[in-house]
Amino acid sequence: MEGSNITILAERLPFWEHLSSAEKDLLVQSAVSVHYDKNTAVHTADFECIGILLVKSGTLRVYMLSEDGKEVTLYRISSGDVCVLSAACVLQAITFDVCIDALTDCDMIQISSAAFSQVMKENIHAEAFTYKLATERFSDVMWAMQQILFMSFDRRLATFLLDETAARGSDTLKMTHEEIARMMGSAREVVTRMLKYFSQEGWVELSRGTVKLLDRKKLMALL
Repeated sequence: MEGSNITILAERLPFWEHLSSAEKDLLVQSAVSVHYDKNTAVHTADFECIGILLVKSGTLRVYMLSEDGKEVTLYRISSGDVCVLSAACVLQAITFDVCIDALTDCDMIQISSAAFSQVMKENIHAEAFTYKLATERFSDVMWAMQQILFMSFDRRLATFLLDETAARGSDTLKMTHEEIARMMGSAREVVTRMLKYFSQEGWVELSRGTVKLLDRKKLMALL
């Protein structure tokens, strides 16, 4: 298993070739294979800093949670991606917590925050990679905030439906109105009302726990 992890670390961490033998050994020794079942919490504000995550398979959802329990999806992480905000404790510039859930069954390599922090302090290439990746994720965060603050709800819902079905490779989205509302940070009644309108226009077909896209072009025209 360790040999497999070494291969994945070398492939997923662009700074690997710039590490010393001691730094490589430290990361390898602190890397463990972990599995999360679908719909389980990987990280919340109440959890300790879990470290860097390298996704081998599956999809994660990164979101923020308000004090009243409202969720706002920030972005998704899929196979081949590296998640650094799960180790926000090693990034001094980050002063907010994110939550991470497994949207599907997920297999990952988890590198302890202590080991990664030590390598970052000793190796400028590791530090540069980490902050570059964090900066790229902040672009996704700003896009999510822009949608919430400035985009009408019909456009937001159309964007959500198009993105979710594209990510799942199917025009049929098996989610309840409550689940859609939770992921969008909205109220179920608002989602139901807009989905009903989309259905009346012939853009989607609604059934229990399912939304099927019938006219992607019309939905895209809203964007």
